Amino acid sequence: MFADFLKRLTAPAPEPLGAEDARLALAALLVRVARTDGHYDPEERNRIDRILVTRYGLTAPAAEDLRTRAETLEAEAPDTVRFTRAIKDSVAYEDRAAVVEALWSVVLADGVRDDEENALLRLVANLLGISDMDSNLARQRAEAAR
Repeated sequence: MFADFLKRLTAPAPEPLGAEDARLALAALLVRVARTDGHYDPEERNRIDRILVTRYGLTAPAAEDLRTRAETLEAEAPDTVRFTRAIKDSVAYEDRAAVVEALWSVVLADGVRDDEENALLRLVANLLGISDMDSNLARQRAEAAR
């Protein structure tokens, strides 16, 4: 299942993703960011679940199921650059912009921002086509919401 999904996502000219596939791809990106510092804490998993509940109107069990599938997809996904560029090419700008704030929320979930996470967020925001200024504003909103 994931091999076919990744093949479609990383095709030279990917088709726009359907709603469910876009959810899965963006959830996998949340997982990738959470795993960046080598610690994938319960606080980060809980934050991802809350983001999925809020963003997609899912029940808690459905959000947990989506996160679990996203964890598998993230582990099989190509490098962050290709994976993120594929998302950019197949997900609407509004969804990509909103997910940057969610990514910052995941980074901040464990109360520690390290250099690896900061660097990855700068890279991911850029690859998603989000400006540094908009990413910084998203970080500030995520900090204020904490």
